[in-house]
Amino acid sequence: MKQIPLLLAFCLGLTMAAVAAEKIPTYLKPADGGKDYEDQGEYKNNWGGAQVIALGDDTFRMVTYPGGLPGDGWNKETRTETPGKRDGKKIVFTGENGYRAELADGKITIHTASGGPYTMEKTERKSPTLGATAPAGAVVLLDGTSAAAWEGGHLDERNLLAAGCKSKQAFGSFTAHLEFLLPFKPLGRGQDRGNSGVYVQDRYEIQVLDSFGLKGENNECGGLYTQAKPAVNMCFPPLTWQTYDIEFTAASYDASGTKTKNAFLTVKHNGVTIHDHFELKGPTPGNGRKEDATPGPFQLQGHGNPVFYRNIWVVPRS
Repeated sequence: MKQIPLLLAFCLGLTMAAVAAEKIPTYLKPADGGKDYEDQGEYKNNWGGAQVIALGDDTFRMVTYPGGLPGDGWNKETRTETPGKRDGKKIVFTGENGYRAELADGKITIHTASGGPYTMEKTERKSPTLGATAPAGAVVLLDGTSAAAWEGGHLDERNLLAAGCKSKQAFGSFTAHLEFLLPFKPLGRGQDRGNSGVYVQDRYEIQVLDSFGLKGENNECGGLYTQAKPAVNMCFPPLTWQTYDIEFTAASYDASGTKTKNAFLTVKHNGVTIHDHFELKGPTPGNGRKEDATPGPFQLQGHGNPVFYRNIWVVPRS
């Protein structure tokens, strides 16, 4: 049999990977996600919190946090992961040393070697900045009526802006607010689970990804890609509206065009500070532009996943 040239084989591999990715079930409405989506989510009691992540094929992972949920009481130190499997009308999680938990009807019942039953009730958090109104002097880039402020932008039937566009207006230093919605892809893994990104000045990427229940790395939701992981993983479950509130100070340059001061970035994810005046070492890798003294647009990165945005406004600062 004739050998396939290396480049052709590589291209075929990419095509097959793209086709495989398209076959992964992707849900844009909670009702379409079925029982898996209904059971996935956050739970808590007086001891702490738990996040239940649907992984498809009736499998799950539960992460427990002493003290409370991430950003709401958890000590940022101890987290325990336990695999689970659907068994009829309940999901059973089995861990070490006699640990067993059952999830049914919006409640987790836990037995441990030291006792039980202990129960956790389901809870749904919302970002305190959800729906934030643009203040006086703000540049409104997206209010749900038009995508005219975006190069390559279009609104769907819900008046949401699809990822894969850039703002026509460029910005230097600013304060900004935006809201995003991730799809539910239980069989997706890693960067194929609702991938997008918010590029500040089209140079510095704040990762957007379904990282619900993950550790929180620099390539996960809230991460400054390759430069800094979030102080805490504040990613809510997919199909939950989430917020980024951003304070950005542009890099400084002298008359010759030499950079004299790095850019700085503060990010709040769902109301919790995940980067506090972080000094950016330079542009993040990817498809953004190089650093220089000019302002730059926002890029809402398209990665083949149906990620949507709404309520985007910017207050320029001198």
